[in-house]
Formats: sequence, C-alpha cells, structure tokens
Amino acid sequence: MAADPEADDAQVRLWQLISPALPVGAYAYSQGLEYAVHSGRVADEAGAGAWIRGHLHAGPACADVPVLGRCHAAWCSGDERAVRRWSRRLLANRGAAELLAEDRQLGGALARVLATLGVAPAGAWIGAPEASFAALFALAAAHWGIDAGTAARGYLWAWLENQVAAAVKLIPLGQSAGQRLLFALGREIGSAARAGLRLRDEEIGANAPGVAHAAARHERQYSRLFRS
Repeated sequence: MAADPEADDAQVRLWQLISPALPVGAYAYSQGLEYAVHSGRVADEAGAGAWIRGHLHAGPACADVPVLGRCHAAWCSGDERAVRRWSRRLLANRGAAELLAEDRQLGGALARVLATLGVAPAGAWIGAPEASFAALFALAAAHWGIDAGTAARGYLWAWLENQVAAAVKLIPLGQSAGQRLLFALGREIGSAARAGLRLRDEEIGANAPGVAHAAARHERQYSRLFRS
C-alpha cells in the first residue's frame, strides 16, 4: 500500500495539537477538581475516576465536542461568522467565572500559537473575547486536514490527560494509578466524541452542576495549586 503523505502530516499535526508541550497553559487548570479534592468528595483513584468520567460525558462531550464539530464545518466552508456565533454560545455555557476565564485564556493562547505556525485566520482571534479553545482547535484541525471526528477524539484525549494529571498531583495518586485511569477512561473517548457530534443544536450544553459548583467554590478557596 502506498504511503499517504497528507494523511501522515495530518496525524503528526494532531499529535502536536494535543501534546502537553503545546504552550497554551492547560496544565494550570483543574476545572473544579481541586475543590472536589479539598472538600473530600474525591479522595482516591476510584473517586477520581468517577468524577472525571461524569464530567467527560456531561461536560466536554455535550458542550465542547458538538461546538467543535460545527466550528470545523464552518471553518471548512469559510463561514467565520458562524464560528464566532458558536464560540460565543460555548463560552456562555460555562458555569463559573473561572471556567469562562480558562476557556478564553486557552483560546487566545492557541490563537497565538497557530498564528506563529502560519495559520493566518488565527491572527484575528488573538485577544478576541469570543475566542474559545474549541473554536481555535477546530481551526487548526480544518487547516491541517484533520477530520472532525478525529479532532473531537484528540480534543477529549487532551482534556482527559489534563484532568488525570491534576488528580495525580492533588489527591495525590501514583503514576501507575494515573495510567490506569487514562487506560480505563480513554476507552470511552470514542463513544463520547461520536455522541457529542450527533447532538442537535437544541441539545448542546453541559449538564454538570457539580463541576460548576466546585469551580465556583474554588474561586474563594484559600490555598490553591490550580487556576480553576
């Protein structure tokens, strides 16, 4: 079978996009997990797995993934107005001030990275208040020939890695426990991505009140390692 250089390049670009080395600062956020540990709600490997699994299926899979899919289609068709509309809708769905600030920071940081890599449309999103991480992730995927389904799985995997890394530091857990969590929860990434991409417009939105509550309480937590 002949090699497909374009497919190989798209795969490598996806690896770059989801690498922990991507300089967007995602490692600085726990999305409420730090307060959940502080309050005793999450205290061990099993608790971390239950928290992250619930957040995955009720949060990013229901809000970020369908918006990413719509933004990907809009970038491919050149409809930047639609991208901005969907990105604003995603930001409006954030249930706490820290979660909103996180998404804007990550989106703006990714816009700067993409601009330095020659993705010209990203320049207009640097400092834009409607710049969500999913919208810029979708831009990178569309620009580099990564299909929406693959991009959605990569997006959720990067999110999962950050959540597990936060749990390992906060509880704390050993590295082996972290790998067990990634192995177990990683098996659900595909189904979560597919379910999110199938959602109708009126079904889009996170349903994770526990995460929103934890993130809001985290804003006044006395001692913190993470920014959310």
